[in-house]
Amino acid sequence: MTDRPVRETPKAALAAALNVVSTGKAPGLAFAVATPFGVAYAGAVGFADLGAGRLATVDDQYLWYSMSKIATATAAVRLHTDGVVDLDEPITTYLPEYQTGSHSAPTLLQLLNHTGGLLNPPPIRWVRPANHVHDPAGVKRMIDRRGARRRRPGGMAAYTNLGYVLAGDVIEAATGSSAEECVTKLVLEPLGMRHTGYVYSPDSPTATGYARLPRAAVPVLRGVLPRGLVGERTNGQTALRPFQASGHVYGGLVGTVTDAARLAGIFAAGADDPHPVLSHDAVSRMRTIDARGRPFDHAVAWFRRPRDSARVPAFVEHHGSGSGFWNAMRVYPDRQVAMVAMANTRSAWGHDQFFTELLRAHAEEGC
Repeated sequence: MTDRPVRETPKAALAAALNVVSTGKAPGLAFAVATPFGVAYAGAVGFADLGAGRLATVDDQYLWYSMSKIATATAAVRLHTDGVVDLDEPITTYLPEYQTGSHSAPTLLQLLNHTGGLLNPPPIRWVRPANHVHDPAGVKRMIDRRGARRRRPGGMAAYTNLGYVLAGDVIEAATGSSAEECVTKLVLEPLGMRHTGYVYSPDSPTATGYARLPRAAVPVLRGVLPRGLVGERTNGQTALRPFQASGHVYGGLVGTVTDAARLAGIFAAGADDPHPVLSHDAVSRMRTIDARGRPFDHAVAWFRRPRDSARVPAFVEHHGSGSGFWNAMRVYPDRQVAMVAMANTRSAWGHDQFFTELLRAHAEEGC
């Protein structure tokens, strides 16, 4: 895969991005479009840092939040292909200490497609300042306190971060390495994702996350988030100092929009396209929606709202949102194109319309 985009960014794509920023929905927006062969083009508009007046670029680091699940699931499926883990085995095969309660243990596949029956507590304080060391024991305490299953495994899909925390435990038990090391070795490095990892790179710029709140609500935000995260206020936007998610496997990646597009691009591959990480059968399995739920129907990591199931062209997607950032990936398998957008705002900003316009621009360019 190429390290940099290979085409000039279509003017219509830049115009669609500028429309998002001009309406005040986000200070800045970075986006990229990829094919199975790599990043086709990318662009950025608005501001990465309002206080410093620094414009957004495609080189800015963003906190991925739950888009990290795509990388984690990809590593798990690769381990399955290599015979290291079995997606269809109960997780007690790898975690004999796991307390099953009144139901059978979920399988790794059920954790990855959110049918494991696990609770999803609001991750309000599941973040830490970027200079604080990750505490895996703290994440495990979340499971001890809140991880009791509420439904029978294999039933209706219900999105949960805790399922991916457990999936990370399975990966570590089966490989003897950390889940982060496995994702890096099996996914990030083979795809040439050199600007993405589980820590901020001091050599790359960082987009500042923002929360658009009334001034009176800022003290509430300070009380909710860990000490020191809430920063200055500019033009009605409250800045958040660099931070990360506590729980790397479900939301801890930090990196660029072009790297995210490299990952999404492998899921746009057809049968005859190169597969640097997964076989075509594995790619097809991961993006096949077969677990019904609310508000999403799920595949392995990927999802789609039920109301979008009949749309043409068909797509699967994943979001990554939390304090300061709202990101999204989308893959159109029939068009063999994938796209990613990252915005430094906590508020949803109309990604569906943006991706629709981006796909139209892509088609009009004859890409």
